[in-house]
Amino acid sequence: MKIESVETYLCYQWLIVRIETDTGVVGYGQTAYWGYPDAAERIVNAFREQLVGRDPLRIEQHWNRLFHWKPFRDGVLTGAIAAIDIALWDIAGRHFEVPVYQLMGGKQREKARLHLLVFDGPESTTDELVEAVQDAVGEGFTAIKIDALPDSIVERQQTYTGMLQVIVERVAAVREAIGWEIDLILEIHRDLNPGEAIAVAEELEQFRLYFLEDPIPPHSVDSHGDVIRNIRIPVGAGERQNTIYEFRELLARGARFLRPDIGLSGGLTHCKKIATLAESYHAQIVCHNAFSPLLTSATLQLYAATSNCGTLELLPWDDEPARAEMLEVPLKREGGYLMIPEGPGLGVDLNTDIFERYPFSPWEYPPEVRIRGDGSVFTK
Repeated sequence: MKIESVETYLCYQWLIVRIETDTGVVGYGQTAYWGYPDAAERIVNAFREQLVGRDPLRIEQHWNRLFHWKPFRDGVLTGAIAAIDIALWDIAGRHFEVPVYQLMGGKQREKARLHLLVFDGPESTTDELVEAVQDAVGEGFTAIKIDALPDSIVERQQTYTGMLQVIVERVAAVREAIGWEIDLILEIHRDLNPGEAIAVAEELEQFRLYFLEDPIPPHSVDSHGDVIRNIRIPVGAGERQNTIYEFRELLARGARFLRPDIGLSGGLTHCKKIATLAESYHAQIVCHNAFSPLLTSATLQLYAATSNCGTLELLPWDDEPARAEMLEVPLKREGGYLMIPEGPGLGVDLNTDIFERYPFSPWEYPPEVRIRGDGSVFTK
């Protein structure tokens, strides 16, 4: 069996890769490099000559050949490789007529426990956030994630103490509403500097957070270590990290919840290695998963085959077009769990009608760089 073609499709907010073999087996993958998916497409196209005519089942060798071909290492590269890698695993599963998890060591769980991002909008009130969280608990979710600061507050807030007060009031209101039986994750979106993150964590310790997600920008692993050493709330980090080398450094500095994204951190091949690294530190994988049901399906294959996975992120937008139409048969959710799909490959079939139905329109988030009240760019 040889790779016959590698095709790319830009549709909706997505770059999807289709790989077909000379035996007619087709696999699909996707990148989570959502900021500039057209740039990832250019890299996939450059990789085509390295793939066509070769054995699709030599997945890890393909990974190494593409990653080590030229001396550049960043998210656009690993995001492009991820899309190819996922498609090759899909082909392997379909070729052997088994789910991908069976090729990665077999099933270790029947379903994945979810944490739902309760997205309350840039102008919503705390009361509206509480109502949305209560609705989620009523649907059966046992873990909830909320934003510490809606975008509008981040941009408007002029004082540190005012920002801190908003965060504490939001978390306190949510914890009071859901009680102590529900796990609560606080998403910071990299909006604090290390000193602020340490002070915020001290204020929030009373609310028993599952973990504090991305409290500071991803640029410095040492700065993450400064935060981790000085707080008692576990830190979740890694959705903007790309390789085992970066995740190893996070683990060495005390991170115990790693957040790789299947579509950004090199696909299933590399994320399985990240999970193994984490296991050696008694750390959990809590994958970043914000972009599509196809990537959710790939992530579920990793969760099925990996013992040290915690909750899996779910966004409320998966019930909306075009996400709801992406798969021929939607993934099955039972309360606060997603069932592991059992079909061959990724376990799902892509609805290729979306290629024509949803023209490419990149996700413009945020629409512009954040600006402080004094006119300077918002940096930390």
